[in-house]
Amino acid sequence: MIWVICHFIVNAYKKVRDSKLRKDKIVEKTGGDSSIMTIPDSGFMMENGVSCLPCTPQEEKKMVTDLRNESERSLKEGNLYFVISSRWFRTWERYVGIDADENLIGNQSSDFRHMNGASLIMAERPGPIDNSDIVENGSDCDCKDNEIQLRRMLTEGQDYVLVPQGVWEKLYEWYKGGPSLPRKMILQGFYHRKYNVEVYPLCLKLIDSRDDSQSIIWLSRKASVTELFQKVCALRGIERDKACIWDYFNKRKHARLIVSNKSLEEANLQMDQDILLEEVDGCHSSRFGMDSTGNELALVSLEPSRSPLTIARGPTLSNGHSSGYRSNLYPGSSLSSGLTDMDDGFDAYNSVRKGEKGGLAGLQNLGNTCFMNSALQCLVHTPPLVEYFLKDYSDEINTENPLGMHGELALAFGELLRKSWSSGRTAIAPRVFKGKLARFAPQFSGYNQHDSQELLAFLLDGLHEDLNRVKQKPYIEMKDSDGRPDEEVAAECWKNHKARNDSVIVDGQYKSTLVCPVCSKISITFDPFMYLSLPLPSTITRTMTVTVFYGDGSCLPMPYAVSVLKNGFCKDLLLALGTACCLKSDESLVLAEVYGNKIYRFLESPLEPLISIKDDERIVAFRFKKKGMGKTKLVIFHRWQEKFTTDYLRIGTGLFGTPLVTYLGEDQPSGANIETAVSKVLSPFKRTYPSAKAHIGKENGFLSDGLDEQCGSSDAMSVANAELEVTSSTDLSLPLLLIDDSFMNFKAFKKDTFFESGKILRVVLDWTDKEQELYDANYLKDIPEIHKAGFAAKKTRQEAISLSSCLDAFLMEEPLGPDDMWYCPRCKEHRQAIKKLDLWMLPEIIVFHLKRFTYGRYLKNKIDTFVNFPIHNLDLSKYVMNKDGQSCVYELYAISNHYGGLGGGHYTAYAKLVDENRWYHFDDSHVSPVNESDVKTSAAYLLFYKRVRTESKVETGEASHSHFIS
Repeated sequence: MIWVICHFIVNAYKKVRDSKLRKDKIVEKTGGDSSIMTIPDSGFMMENGVSCLPCTPQEEKKMVTDLRNESERSLKEGNLYFVISSRWFRTWERYVGIDADENLIGNQSSDFRHMNGASLIMAERPGPIDNSDIVENGSDCDCKDNEIQLRRMLTEGQDYVLVPQGVWEKLYEWYKGGPSLPRKMILQGFYHRKYNVEVYPLCLKLIDSRDDSQSIIWLSRKASVTELFQKVCALRGIERDKACIWDYFNKRKHARLIVSNKSLEEANLQMDQDILLEEVDGCHSSRFGMDSTGNELALVSLEPSRSPLTIARGPTLSNGHSSGYRSNLYPGSSLSSGLTDMDDGFDAYNSVRKGEKGGLAGLQNLGNTCFMNSALQCLVHTPPLVEYFLKDYSDEINTENPLGMHGELALAFGELLRKSWSSGRTAIAPRVFKGKLARFAPQFSGYNQHDSQELLAFLLDGLHEDLNRVKQKPYIEMKDSDGRPDEEVAAECWKNHKARNDSVIVDGQYKSTLVCPVCSKISITFDPFMYLSLPLPSTITRTMTVTVFYGDGSCLPMPYAVSVLKNGFCKDLLLALGTACCLKSDESLVLAEVYGNKIYRFLESPLEPLISIKDDERIVAFRFKKKGMGKTKLVIFHRWQEKFTTDYLRIGTGLFGTPLVTYLGEDQPSGANIETAVSKVLSPFKRTYPSAKAHIGKENGFLSDGLDEQCGSSDAMSVANAELEVTSSTDLSLPLLLIDDSFMNFKAFKKDTFFESGKILRVVLDWTDKEQELYDANYLKDIPEIHKAGFAAKKTRQEAISLSSCLDAFLMEEPLGPDDMWYCPRCKEHRQAIKKLDLWMLPEIIVFHLKRFTYGRYLKNKIDTFVNFPIHNLDLSKYVMNKDGQSCVYELYAISNHYGGLGGGHYTAYAKLVDENRWYHFDDSHVSPVNESDVKTSAAYLLFYKRVRTESKVETGEASHSHFIS
């Protein structure tokens, strides 16, 4: 009886999953009064005859989705999330039918669309949850769950996923395994609050001065100093009133920690830093706030030091900066201890006395902060910012701007810049700046790697708002261009922008033109920009391989690889394809998708988005004379005819090859007309004798060709194919059958059978031995996919990528993406408008962001292509519409580099000391000179340029008082 029940369970489970289990054997175990039956490797069992049949994949998917949605609706600090290995989780997603790459345009499989409801074979059910690949010591770890630590440098989505507690509990109930890796949700930010899961808690190295022992302490960075004292005292067995804990960053005493509700993040404690425990006979308040030398630490002031310094005036040191700054800032600056931080690890006064050059200080890595160090080095070496922040800028601090950070970000950056230009070559630890960054931009808190461009964008916007001279921003209603001259509209938009924004960070201006593809409504706006994000040409275009067939049977088919915009339309593909195949003015192309040896669809709409065509699909184009495109379309399918069959209507061994398409020009086509048309389109495939199988240079069923083949080759091919053509004979008997669009009904017809015009006629050609002897069917087989690496089709050699080509791609006319539709005021609907950008006005400083990273749901890809950019004499005049007498020539002065991949990559910077006319490499705390010729690498990510002023403007003293943009 037990065996029968178990057999029923296995069969039921097979039906639920619609796939085979791995040859599982049913094992029966008995003990006492209970009976347990297990299906090995599945985890499902029956106790006392009670069924524990597992959930179906669809049920698991629904429950997890519901639990995730419920968690999203009830976000609050302290919620538990669990870390799960992406490797295991993706296996589960495949099992329940979630496509992990569903957001990766161009990489989707079209199988689901073509299955037409057919049942799919499900993936195998995953084994127990396995987090061994993301924890320290992996499968060898025998620690308790609360002692297990994640491997460093993991990236969410790529290495791990976060699931709410309810989802983890369900997954664990279904699969068991582990280890369990719980993490708490914390609330971060000061003005802009944001929920984050603290994947990596703060790790502190405790040094006990009593015996020099070392211990590791893990605490949330949101934990209070009081909690730190409690944990230290419990761990080291010391009474709280006898415990004295020091911030021991870089093995130096910086500040004594005071029992309070202040968070460890607010105390500027960093990942993996040291803290020092001392035992004292009571802690005297007189020693609170002392540094290691016993000097009192001054309070933090919200004012910068008021050193009235300039670059151009006053006595200077060897690097060209005013000695007034050096004598006034140290000591005596109101921020000499708070924001300048004695923990920076340098003696500024002594370094100045030695006469060392400024601007050569490295920045210590505080735990994956190379992205921050790279961006900061580029900014602190920006000449206008150096000039501005070395002056007294206190009067321009805007503490009332609701869009700013109450001036605190500008103050922190200003003091960091001053230290960079006064510390000689001693590395600085930017702990205070990182603390401010975490406070105002929680997305950059913690110790994960981030994007230097995203940080730069935040810094430029934050510095602008903190230094905005406009205290009360007026409300201004924007007007439509309404056909007015560009100069008038641009001036109006710039005036409105300056009425609300006026700081040292000055924007450029670009012209944006949108055209509705339906009603042709044109909208023109002029908008400011803070930096230019330039796509690499390969990121906005895609290569599509299309095979061109001749509908009149004049030539053999030929594949062409063309480059089109990813967000383009079929009309763009037709245009590129027409150019590639030298389409004549009296010819036309018809696109079709081939699937399963059938015409799956005709791509007749010119506005069909190209993103609907996936890389694994096969697209063909049929080439016709416009005057030959008659009323009736004829589609010819091919199938192998079985030998010895007596039933002429019986389906053969199946369809094969690419269907052919032609037109019938008669008003009432007959069977004879069909037979003639079929013979004509087959004529290029006629075998030549005596060598029936000689196809010199044939690859994948197509004649190979050189990359540099000119358009004249099309005519040459026609001449060559003339040998293959034979006189069509209406008396030729071809095994043809009429079929309907369902491919279920076949019907014979005669030459004198007449058909109604204007409809699509479908016939199938049965390839008997006779047809195979006459025609070479290889040309119909194995047409290439839209994109497949390694396939050599006819294409133009790709030019090397230059900064100019990236600018061209940025300014290229292109349709908006389907997720970025424009609301047309005339159509009253959202449209995929055609967008065109033009640069209207350029600033003194311009930053180019090379968009090397592409993102999908799980896949994060980096393009390491070398971009050739000029160091001197970058002339942008051809890109600027309104030059207004300004020089359009720029010179490079800084680069932010990114090496390696995402998550595990590393950022550095190159910066030029303008006074010295020499380049340096800044790799966190390491600074070294570098040859100018060596700064051009494939790692270049952000390029910083400054305008080269003409001699006439320098002599007249013309200078902008606010001249920086990114």
